[in-house]
Amino acid sequence: MAPELFAIRRELLADATRSLRDAGLAEPRREAVRLWSWLVRVPAAAVPPDDGALISPERSAEFLAAVARRAAGEPLAHVTGWAGFRHLTLMSDQRALIPRPETEGLVDLLLARTRTGRVADVGTGSGCIALSLALEGTFDQVLGIDLSAEALALARENRRETAARVALIRGDLTNSLAARSLDALVSNPPYLTAAEYGALDPSVREWEPELALSGGPDGLEAIERLLVEGRRVLRPGSWLALEVDESRAGQCAARAGALGYTEVAIHTDLFGRERFLLARRSDAE
Repeated sequence: MAPELFAIRRELLADATRSLRDAGLAEPRREAVRLWSWLVRVPAAAVPPDDGALISPERSAEFLAAVARRAAGEPLAHVTGWAGFRHLTLMSDQRALIPRPETEGLVDLLLARTRTGRVADVGTGSGCIALSLALEGTFDQVLGIDLSAEALALARENRRETAARVALIRGDLTNSLAARSLDALVSNPPYLTAAEYGALDPSVREWEPELALSGGPDGLEAIERLLVEGRRVLRPGSWLALEVDESRAGQCAARAGALGYTEVAIHTDLFGRERFLLARRSDAE
């Protein structure tokens, strides 16, 4: 193929940066480099910042197509098909919520309190929490439960890639679980109000499943059910760990206390927001 048909990587990245900047992305150069690093399968830090390497027309076209998808608003994790979570690199697409770095703290909080027995990740989505618990803890069994068949299909793909031992179950929250069958229950449930969901940035609302985001008119439908049902499925002394909205964290903690949970506490995420509710199932009925 004639050399003049090849693109110069420096110019290719500059063009991509301009396209992403024009699309309103906050860090266009960083995103351009991340897209290139994904395409050539090298760490972003290993991409030469300014060189004259020649890039084939086929590789240039593939890169610019990915840039166009990102500029049109598609999440980076969907364009690349991958998202990082703790020590894992997981498949990511429209079937489930994209794993967020702040949710990693929920795993830390639970592992600091219990690492054995039987744990269920309710609303498992991509499987990020369940897979992390299976690989980092010493649990006898880890369950991943989700109502969405599409999300469970994605979780199965991630289970295969990570070789983690997780039992995946289709079910509506804890309905498929027997009484006093768990030593821990963890969940990142839908917790946005209907109004908050409607006001989401299109990059989230149009690309990630509503089932994983909208928690009903007050944002508390799933959380209320988990608090109530947790009393049934948790063994006495076992832990409940939930991700909640910071604006309703105090309300969730008060409800947990009213239901008889002990050691109720709200913890902040890596951005300092009140994001996690930890509570212990008391011995009392």
